[in-house]
Amino acid sequence: MRILLKHILTLFLTQTVFCQVQVEVNPPENIKSITFKGPTEDQFPIIQIGEPIYLEFDDLLANEQDYYYKIVHCDYDWTPSDLLKSQYLKGMDNQRIINYENSYNTLETYSNYQLTIPNENVRLKVTGNYVLELYNSSYELQFSRRFVVYKNLVNVGGTVKRSRDFEYLNEKQVVQVSINSGNFRLVNPKKEVKIAILQNYYWPTALYNIPPQFTIGNELVYKYDQETSFFGGNEYLLFDTSDLRAPSSQISRIDLIDIYNHYLFSDDFRYDEPYTYFPDVNGDYRVRTLQGDDDSREAEYTNVHFSLPYTDVLALDDVHIFGKYNNYALTDENKMTYNEDNGMMEATMKLKQGFYNYKYVIRGEEGNIRLNDVGGNFHFTENNYLILVYYRDFGDIYDSIIGVGSANSRTITN
Repeated sequence: MRILLKHILTLFLTQTVFCQVQVEVNPPENIKSITFKGPTEDQFPIIQIGEPIYLEFDDLLANEQDYYYKIVHCDYDWTPSDLLKSQYLKGMDNQRIINYENSYNTLETYSNYQLTIPNENVRLKVTGNYVLELYNSSYELQFSRRFVVYKNLVNVGGTVKRSRDFEYLNEKQVVQVSINSGNFRLVNPKKEVKIAILQNYYWPTALYNIPPQFTIGNELVYKYDQETSFFGGNEYLLFDTSDLRAPSSQISRIDLIDIYNHYLFSDDFRYDEPYTYFPDVNGDYRVRTLQGDDDSREAEYTNVHFSLPYTDVLALDDVHIFGKYNNYALTDENKMTYNEDNGMMEATMKLKQGFYNYKYVIRGEEGNIRLNDVGGNFHFTENNYLILVYYRDFGDIYDSIIGVGSANSRTITN
């Protein structure tokens, strides 16, 4: 009896661990500048089955250590699916990354690693949610990233409307969705189809489990207001260190102490200022250098200095510099500290040369992240919305993705 109970408990614990939601794990301090993208420049791989994805990152230890990758297929809720590896992969993962080289002509040495999937060892066989995991030679997880694979089987449309809720009339944006199944047969769409809507490719904003309001022939219609609304936020701040020695409208001065130091002009609070449009890349970044031909291996790492005046809005909460450069993680490195001498909140981060978007966010004492307390919320803000359409037929053991759509608030209407 004891042996039976022991086996039952082991099975239960195994299933519990196996069904955990696959969150993105952020890397240790020596791994930086993770670039993960599909055929487009957006660092959020959304690919049709058969298209390539590209991973690139730097290791500041520069000791050419071995890294291995593993691919996990997930369901709609980002728990691992019931598929066997052989059912979603052709070939084998858990392979070593063999494409790596050291930097040259740089003050900061690093090893640059690059991986393309599919490759001669592995390719993907089905659509759905995936997680790419990176391990070191001791098989310790270093970081992981989500990506999405789809087939274009249905037409997905999206429009952005101004909120009808008078309280948030000037702060929120509403995404309305329509899915035209065309020749793709849907028997029970309310049970077979699920959608997810993301703002600016940032997974924590994703809205799930939204059923269609009604159907018109082959079309599923989602004309909600509150259920598919997002705070507009504000345009991201930016700076460009592509030219190491050139100050700009964002960079006040440059010093060379071991490595280059770029001091940005102090930023300010924008929540109580009128909205002003200027182009951004919605939190993303691009590595690039004007001092060499190879951005991957010749770009320098520089210390970038940020500052923000302290006000009562911040209180005693933590202030962090927020952007895709580190996958929106709030870490000790991007946490700002108070300088008593000048009354400013300050932070210094080591970043690879390039063009960066960022903004300031506040983490409260309870751990909640307030994304827009510093920058404010405006319904005019240009945001990109991604719409993912998942499908599971009766008897299927995984969630496939049958369509992808997008909408941009640049053309927002009442």
